[in-house]
Amino acid sequence: MLIRLVIENLFSFGERKEFNTIPNNLLKTLKHHRYDIDGFNILKTSSIYGANGSGKSNLIKSLSLFQKLITKEAIPFKLKNTQFKFNKNSNKKKQTFAIEYIQDDTPFYYGIELIDSIISTEELYVSGLGLKPDNLIFERKTDENENTKITFLKEFEEDEKSQLLKSILLEEFIKPNKPVLRLLSNRENKHLKNVKKAYQWFDETLQIITPDSRPSALAHKIDKDTSFKNYAEDIMCSFNIGITRLISEKKELNDFFGEDDEKKIEELTKAVHDSPIKMVGLRSVGAEELIVVEEDGKIWVKSLNLEHTGKNGNIAIFGLEEESDGTIRLLDFVPAFRDVITKNKVFVIDEIERSIHPLLIKELLKKFSLDTETKGQLIFTTHESNLLDQEIFRQDEIWFTEKDDNGSTDLYSLSDFKEHKTIDIRKGYLNGRYGSIPFLGNLEDLNWHKYDIN
Repeated sequence: MLIRLVIENLFSFGERKEFNTIPNNLLKTLKHHRYDIDGFNILKTSSIYGANGSGKSNLIKSLSLFQKLITKEAIPFKLKNTQFKFNKNSNKKKQTFAIEYIQDDTPFYYGIELIDSIISTEELYVSGLGLKPDNLIFERKTDENENTKITFLKEFEEDEKSQLLKSILLEEFIKPNKPVLRLLSNRENKHLKNVKKAYQWFDETLQIITPDSRPSALAHKIDKDTSFKNYAEDIMCSFNIGITRLISEKKELNDFFGEDDEKKIEELTKAVHDSPIKMVGLRSVGAEELIVVEEDGKIWVKSLNLEHTGKNGNIAIFGLEEESDGTIRLLDFVPAFRDVITKNKVFVIDEIERSIHPLLIKELLKKFSLDTETKGQLIFTTHESNLLDQEIFRQDEIWFTEKDDNGSTDLYSLSDFKEHKTIDIRKGYLNGRYGSIPFLGNLEDLNWHKYDIN
């Protein structure tokens, strides 16, 4: 579970801002929206509202880039030159990213400070959640001359073999522009077991879905996993958009590409053999994804088709390239909603309502909200005001972003306003009661016709 996220001097976040999923104990509504983890409560859902350009997507973008920084062990190209532009000498001012989370019942605090693409500080603690002191796992510091020092927990520092490992790490592996969390998670050292667990959250638990993200290997999952196929069909058919069946079409590689495309066949065969999971994905026309996989000693190509039923029971089969953007987006959410309900996963979705009818996304989120047996956590950004419903979300599950006078993103929760549980928060939001909506005054003064060159 994600507990809190702190960002400073990154994209539109100039001043330090915090987003958290800690419930307001004064709120008594929707008590089943709180997960109790050894006496510490965390909210199951968070929604983030804001006008275009207010910075809500930058929150997701920041989290995504730091996930890549940690798992790829290199500063992503898109993370360079991302300092808040209105700060003087911003490239010399530190950028801060800190996160508190729980993985396998262990709470962690992990933080990174960057100065001009150099990791000046990186630290990992077992968090005391504010109830007891934090326990150091490691802290590395890099000075302006790019000299690095690292300090570990007491047991590691007192162990002779571990000190040998430390000297090797400093001499050969630790670099000023690379984080060490993944590096340390791969060490077989009895004192660093918690590092493996802490890294797993970024590598497996955290799932980020952007407007351009697509789930991988859907055709293969539907072909091999009957339980998943039944779930996917149930949810897609329940939307009443004409879909009656999901079909995984399967052809041998030679038959799919034809004997004349021998070079392509050889390339894909080698790619599949070299793959640890014996499978590779290919993007085809539009939204279609082709899965090339080895099964039963043969190489197969799988694609996903959708069966529609029209008037008089007429049946037609459609490829993904023939489906609407809304249908494709709903398919994108099928694996996400299954996992967030059944597994301890954290799903972060940017623009959850994109290409989907407002009433449909509301019903989908309402079902998740009312389900008392969910295991995961859902965090999303949206413009959709129909979701501002206190029967679906608690006030502390609703956040807003807004630019201040310096162009920096402010981030705050609806629970800060201490509204009554019966108030129409949608109406209040559209009336500007909580800020975070577009300012439209200049549009009223716009003279369209002066730009008419005819």
